[in-house]
Amino acid sequence: MFRRTFWFTTGVAAGVWATTKVNRKLSKLTPESLALQAADRAVIAGRRVKLFAMDVRDGMADREAALKDALGLGPVAEPERRELPEQRRLVALDQRHPYNSITRKEDH
Repeated sequence: MFRRTFWFTTGVAAGVWATTKVNRKLSKLTPESLALQAADRAVIAGRRVKLFAMDVRDGMADREAALKDALGLGPVAEPERRELPEQRRLVALDQRHPYNSITRKEDH
């Protein structure tokens, strides 16, 4: 009698465990669950791509600095600022110039 009770209890426990496991797997295969899993994986992939891009950008900046050092190109200095010379008067606009009195008719 004890053997039958033991095996019956063992069978019931295995059946409950298997049913629970199957129900969990089936709930993961519903369309809503699959959509959530896909969205989560897309977010994770986006984060990985962003981290990769940041690593590439940092590597590019480091490599550019190393190349500038190797070529002897330091930071570019600002050109010296010079003031513009004072505005000059054009000779053609000067009223005292003898050619200013000539009109177009007399030019021929």
